Amino acid sequence: MSREFLLPDLGEGLSEAEIVAWLVAPGDTVAVDQPVVELESAKSVVQLPCPFDGVVSRLGGEVGTVLHEGAVLLALEPSGDAAVEAAADAPETTDAAEETSGAVLVGYGTMSSTVATRPVGAPGRFGRRDAARAAGGPPSRPRLDPARRFPVVSPIVRRLARQNGFDASRLEGTGPDHLVLRRDVEAYLASGATTPDTPRPERSAQPEAARTAAVDGPSSERDERIPLDRMRRAAAAQFTRSRREIPEATVWLDVDATRLVEARRELREATGERFGLTALIARFAVAGLARHPILNSSFDSEREEIVQHRAVHLGVATQGPRGLVVPVIADAGALTLRGLRDAIAAVPDALGHGGARLRGGTFTLNNYGALGVDGSAAIINHPEAAMLGVGRFVERPWVVDGAIVPRTVTELTLSFDHRVCDGAEAAAFLTFVAGCIERPMTLLAEL
Repeated sequence: MSREFLLPDLGEGLSEAEIVAWLVAPGDTVAVDQPVVELESAKSVVQLPCPFDGVVSRLGGEVGTVLHEGAVLLALEPSGDAAVEAAADAPETTDAAEETSGAVLVGYGTMSSTVATRPVGAPGRFGRRDAARAAGGPPSRPRLDPARRFPVVSPIVRRLARQNGFDASRLEGTGPDHLVLRRDVEAYLASGATTPDTPRPERSAQPEAARTAAVDGPSSERDERIPLDRMRRAAAAQFTRSRREIPEATVWLDVDATRLVEARRELREATGERFGLTALIARFAVAGLARHPILNSSFDSEREEIVQHRAVHLGVATQGPRGLVVPVIADAGALTLRGLRDAIAAVPDALGHGGARLRGGTFTLNNYGALGVDGSAAIINHPEAAMLGVGRFVERPWVVDGAIVPRTVTELTLSFDHRVCDGAEAAAFLTFVAGCIERPMTLLAEL
C-alpha cells in the first residue's frame, strides 16, 4: 500500500517551506532516514530525511513550490519483499516500518547519516542538471530567457553582461545547475545577438560619458544588486514591523564588571568548569525579570492589552553563517546557572543541524560586545517588549574610593516598549542587573 510522507513541523512558527531541490526521483528506492529533499524555510535550508522506506511513486511538488505543514512531500510504494508482506498484512508492515525509523525529532532522522549530494538529472531551484552538460557535452546555443533567473556567482560575469546591455541571470548557463559562466556570456556575444530579451532603461539626453559616470560610475565601482534569500526577507520584515509598531525607548549604563570577571575565575577554580560571561549575565537577567516581570511581556495591539508571560523564554541573539538569528532557550527561568550555560553553549550546534528553536521568545539578550562594540540602538525582537544589550569588556580608568584605578568596564543597554512600561521600571531592571555584575554575590538572595 502507498504511504505518504507529509511536511512536518519545521520549528516554532515555521509552517511553510519552499522546495529547493529534490534528492530523489520517481522510481528511486529510499531507505529509512535518507535525505529526500532540500527545503528552505524563513530561517534556513535543510535536507529532510524520510522516516520510512519504499519506492518513490510521486513527488509532492515542483522545485520552487511552497508547501505548508501537512502537505504531501512524496508518496512511496513498498519495495521488494516488503511489497509482498504489505499485500499480505498491510497493518503489520506499517507498524514495522514505523518502528525502524525512530525519528523522534520531527523532520529529522535519528540514524547516523551524511548530507546527501544532489544527483545529476535531479531537479533543482534553477532547473535540472543536464546529463550531457555534466558529462562535458557540447553546450546548446546561448539564449536569454526573460521568464527565468539562473544562478550567477562571479561579479566579473555580471559586469561583462551589464556592459553589453543584458542581465547575466537571464542567460541559461552551461555550468552545474545552469550556473552562468564567463564563457556563456562570451558565447552569447559571439552569436551576434544584438537585441536583449530584457528591457533596458531609456537613455536620457545626457552625453554618454556623463550618463555612464552618473549612473554606473567607474567600471570598478558599479553597483551590484543582491537579492534577499528567504531568511533575510523574513528578518527584514521582522525589523520593519518592530520599528513600525513598537514605540521603543532606550536606557543605558556603564558598569564596573571587575568583580564579575574575578567571580568567574573563582567559579572555574572551585568547580573545574568554564562559565562564560554571557551565561552569567543571562542568569542575572532572568533574576531581574522575576523582580520586574512586566518586561517579560508582549503587546497585543488588536485587543490593546499587555500579555505578561509567566515563563521566561530567553532569546540569545547570535550572528550565524546566514545572518542574525535569535535561538530561544525555553523556560530559562527554571534553569540553574549550569543548565543555562549548557543551553547557550549548545546553540551553535543546534543552528548547524537546523534544530534550534527560533520563535516564541519573550525576552532577548544581545551580547554585541563580541563584535567589538560598546553599545547599540538595538531593534526589539517583535513581539517582545524588551532587549538587553551587553557591550565589550574593556579596561578603563574608574574612580574607586576617590582614586582613579583601572577596572574592567562594560556598557548595558535596555531597549523597551514604552507601551508596556515606563522608564522607571526599565531603569530599575537595568540597575538590578548592573548591581549583580558589580557585586555578583548579591544574586545569592535570588537563588
